[in-house]
Amino acid sequence: MGSLSKKKRSVFYGYLFFFPFAVIFIIFKLIPFFQSIWLTFNKWDVFGPPVFVGLANFKALFTSPNFWSSLWHTTYFTLLTVPPLVIFGFFMAILVNSYIHFKGVFRSVFFLPFIFSISVIMLTWGLLYNSSYGLFNIIIKSLGLKPVQWLNDPDMAMISIALTTIWWTVGFNFIIYLSGLQQISPSYYEASDIDGASAFQKLIYITFPLLKRSHIIVIILQVIASLQIFGQVYIMTGGGPGGKTRVLVQYIYEQGFRYFKMGYAQAVAFVFFILMIFISYLQMKLMTRKEEQL
Repeated sequence: MGSLSKKKRSVFYGYLFFFPFAVIFIIFKLIPFFQSIWLTFNKWDVFGPPVFVGLANFKALFTSPNFWSSLWHTTYFTLLTVPPLVIFGFFMAILVNSYIHFKGVFRSVFFLPFIFSISVIMLTWGLLYNSSYGLFNIIIKSLGLKPVQWLNDPDMAMISIALTTIWWTVGFNFIIYLSGLQQISPSYYEASDIDGASAFQKLIYITFPLLKRSHIIVIILQVIASLQIFGQVYIMTGGGPGGKTRVLVQYIYEQGFRYFKMGYAQAVAFVFFILMIFISYLQMKLMTRKEEQL
């Protein structure tokens, strides 16, 4: 009886410690989540009560050219950034890990840009991109070439934002890969040396497969981060020129807080949420399948 009473007390204390978290989660997470879903079926301009409109917001969403263009711009940015960020992060880690000395210095230097706020990075690069007095165009002019309209050219604006993002965030992927490399046992490489394996063979048959978990983490996190782009575009171009860099999160922000179409904005956000879950699930399935095959 004593042991049973002690077990009940243990369970009681467990629930007691869990209760504050559960209350906070319900109030600040669960209730707002269901409220946001409910708002997708309403027309609400913030100033008056919500008016139920059924699926009208979703119909307007899927027939809106601005929604599809914003979705494409988000996808385009993801395609521009994810492959370079994964590849550069991987090879930067390989390079640093091969040096015995100054490894800590290289790690700090490569990771340093990532610790700065998005405002500092984007405003600084905005000055570098300036068509009149930016450093990049000063160098281009000194070579006798025509200056580039980095952020004002519809064809170059998103590429310029992508280049800035790559420089800013590649250090995060670099750290993940470097951590994975340092967990690989040197015995694998020693055995390959005995077999006469080249550096390329070591990379393909030892390093790359043994970093499969790092690959999964980096790719999934990078795709999610790229799909959620907002700050870079909002600070550097504001979605211009001509809406050519307006991304999905910015579209949601504008519809909700500029035009006060809260129900419509919630509908777009809900579709984006479902899309993110689907992409994450698909990535996990594909990467897990590849992991099983290795």
